[in-house]
Amino acid sequence: MKDLARKAVLRSGLLRMATGLRGRSAAILMYHSVMEDPRCQDAFLGGIAHSRDAFRGQMELLARRYRPASLDQVRHFVRGEGELPDHAVVVTFDDGYADNYEIAAPVLKEVGVPATFYATVECVEQRKLPWPARLRFVFRNTKKGSWADSSGKTWPLASGVERGKAILLSCDECCKLVSTAQEKYVARVEDELDTRAPAESGALMMNYDQLRALVEQGYTVGSHTMTHPNMAYISAEDARRELTESKQRLEQQLNAAVAHFSYPCPALSPHWTEQTVAASRDAGYETAVTTDGGLARQGDNPLRLKRVRPTKTVEGLWWNLECVFAGRLV
Repeated sequence: MKDLARKAVLRSGLLRMATGLRGRSAAILMYHSVMEDPRCQDAFLGGIAHSRDAFRGQMELLARRYRPASLDQVRHFVRGEGELPDHAVVVTFDDGYADNYEIAAPVLKEVGVPATFYATVECVEQRKLPWPARLRFVFRNTKKGSWADSSGKTWPLASGVERGKAILLSCDECCKLVSTAQEKYVARVEDELDTRAPAESGALMMNYDQLRALVEQGYTVGSHTMTHPNMAYISAEDARRELTESKQRLEQQLNAAVAHFSYPCPALSPHWTEQTVAASRDAGYETAVTTDGGLARQGDNPLRLKRVRPTKTVEGLWWNLECVFAGRLV
């Protein structure tokens, strides 16, 4: 009944009429992965992957009912330097998975939708999954019956629910670390649980040739830090390095300016602060997207833009977009 009611409201156009009362804005969608069958990598990626068919349907929806836009258009708009069409929608991808190039980009090209791809630089350079994916795999696949966190508290691992709680706790600990300390933490958990992600799992990440090809095809590539920490919980110096070194490495490899940044949100809250916003400005970024929900509006700070999470279905995305444009939280 709920789905039928939603369909009736969508087709009535009532939500669309309410949008006109709120002024122009942009919905920045946050994707991660697009696969033929997301279930095949569930042990690593959990629920962040979309199926190819669902993604194609969603992009066709954007092309048909909305106005696909770029981050540069949004930047000019929020700063009062340009206009946006009604119901503008921006497509972004976090992390840098190879399927972004192999599956998502061809769909985007066929449908005619621009997109921005944010790469986690060390994951690209070393062909390794982001640490949350590796920890998820370890906890889901270990045969150990318990695990002790950094404080010594023991977490049972007998059920899926218990393993899920342990995963969250381990992410809370690891998100405060960067670089070598982060890798040592993951290695310690792997040793304690006697389980490791297979080496070939690194092939799930893009390489620089694929990122360069995206740029050549007209897509935007931005930074998602060096090592995917929660930027609000690391030192100012580590935050500076995550921002500046990732930007420099990408620019050297792509031979193109990198003006856009995406804040990782692996665990804990908040995932950005006014200090990190200032640091992103100092590093030379022109926009930065967060995982805070909402629209980009004129007058917003371009270095802490809100985004909208897409659902796994076409009608779900349609509903969410109509609601958010009409001023309803989803």
